[in-house]
Amino acid sequence: MAVADIYHAILAFKHKEIADLVQKELDLKTDVSGILNDGLIAAMDELGRQYSQGALFVPEMLIGALSMKNGLGVLKPILARTNAQPKGIIVIGTVKGDQHDVGKNLVAMMLEGAGFKVVDIGVDNDTAAFVKAITDNNADIAALSSLLTTSMPAMEKIVTELKEQVSGVKTMVGGAPTSMAFAERIGSYGYGGDGPEAVETARKLMAL
Repeated sequence: MAVADIYHAILAFKHKEIADLVQKELDLKTDVSGILNDGLIAAMDELGRQYSQGALFVPEMLIGALSMKNGLGVLKPILARTNAQPKGIIVIGTVKGDQHDVGKNLVAMMLEGAGFKVVDIGVDNDTAAFVKAITDNNADIAALSSLLTTSMPAMEKIVTELKEQVSGVKTMVGGAPTSMAFAERIGSYGYGGDGPEAVETARKLMAL
């Protein structure tokens, strides 16, 4: 039994076994940060790499993210007791006028798998909903999702208003109709075309 078993189980999509594997490592007094970083986060980074190369598809990524989430569920109480700090706090939600959430949910799980604390506020959110969640959670990043071209003006409006109403928070956008050019045009700090790219963007924003 080793942390590598957790890593390989996630890559094999064995989501029903992860919790037990993590618990066994804890019983063996394995360092929690090692389980998190070398087991869960490293595996999600590898799945993200494979997805970006076209070797995996969304259903497989969802199963991989579920596997990670099951393992993280075992670690969360211990991480809370040890006051382990997340790599950053991200509020994520679909913008006003858009009820789609599959892509947003996958990105949220991948961000959590990368070590971020993720506050998911769901769909159809206006600026006030984002401001409240950002303020309540002292968030570092606001991640705005959109699938419909008709909701892109709402995304631009929210990005603009967040700059005016909340100091210090960085915005990133994503979803089918968005692009890096769109993000730059509306004044967003970053863009994530898919889960792996969103993780990479969030890491870069935290380093600014």
